[in-house]
Amino acid sequence: MAAHRKSAHRKPKQRPFTGPAARTAATLALAGAATATSATGAGAAPAEPAPTAAQVRAKVDRLYHDAEVATEKYNGAKEKEAAATKAVDALADEAARRTDRLNTARHTLGSMATAQYRTGTLDPAVQLALSSDPDSYLERAAHLDRAGDRQASLLSNIRRQLSGIARVKARADQETEALAARRAELDKHRTAIRTKLADARTLLATLTAAERAAYERSADAAHGGSPATSADGSTARPDRAVTGAHADRSAPRASVAAPNSRAARAVSFAHGAIGKPYVWGATGPNAFDCSGLTQAAWKAAGVSLPRTTYTQINAGQRVSRSELAPGDLVFFYSGISHVGLYIGGGQMIHAPRPGAPVRIAPVSQMPFAGATRVA
Repeated sequence: MAAHRKSAHRKPKQRPFTGPAARTAATLALAGAATATSATGAGAAPAEPAPTAAQVRAKVDRLYHDAEVATEKYNGAKEKEAAATKAVDALADEAARRTDRLNTARHTLGSMATAQYRTGTLDPAVQLALSSDPDSYLERAAHLDRAGDRQASLLSNIRRQLSGIARVKARADQETEALAARRAELDKHRTAIRTKLADARTLLATLTAAERAAYERSADAAHGGSPATSADGSTARPDRAVTGAHADRSAPRASVAAPNSRAARAVSFAHGAIGKPYVWGATGPNAFDCSGLTQAAWKAAGVSLPRTTYTQINAGQRVSRSELAPGDLVFFYSGISHVGLYIGGGQMIHAPRPGAPVRIAPVSQMPFAGATRVA
């Protein structure tokens, strides 16, 4: 009896898992181990290392250069947009003038028709001209020979007016389509500029204060000027701009004489712009981008330059680097995306980049692409 109770309380012998049960248990065990490993971080993928200060500075420089390329494209698109707007406005004015002349001719013909009606001699050609369906009138213009000399002249004039207005309206439609395309292109380049400058600001914000100050010093050394303002992508703070102007103007002016009075006036204007902020798309008088500065300098000398770097390089006689004289335009980078005004002694005045005011800098600071003598 005691033996029976002892065997009744004995635990049943557990059998080892085999087959599918064994595989399920193994899977669960492995999953648990993986979870535990993940929880302890032992199996986590290593985090991507943050870019170094040098890498950030290099990328910021590329973004500024790309923004300047986009700025010159923006300037070119803006010039074309302005021309298209002018063309559309001119065509609208022409259509209005032609319509006024047409109405005058019709009024004269109407007066003649009234007189003929009173006398019962309304000419069939006059009836056609006064029809509410001008197309029908044009198709049946053969009736003109029925009219008298004066009437025939008036009717021919009306026909020419109608055809001319139709041509003007067709041209206006084409120019309006072109204008819409130019404005879309303008918006695309404007967005590209703002995006690149915003990216540059975001990258600069990842640097420590000391690293950012070092970047500004190195950038200013490369651009031959005093410390720049914050790289905010639009304007320079007035106090820092004044500091930059003072530092740059303290540099000796080139001893090389300008080849003519116009070049001298252009150089003088550029000296007067030193310290003014870089703003993309600006042509003065309070701010400039690079091609806006050179255009304004030569405008002060009585010479009209095109708006962009890649058109300004063809605005005069090409000269070699060894032949440079004050007033020459000097261009940089393979895409002709930057320009300065040569002042002699290997120096130029230019608008460098957002946050850096107009200043004197060595021509050797950037990849030289060519030079043009304007006058």
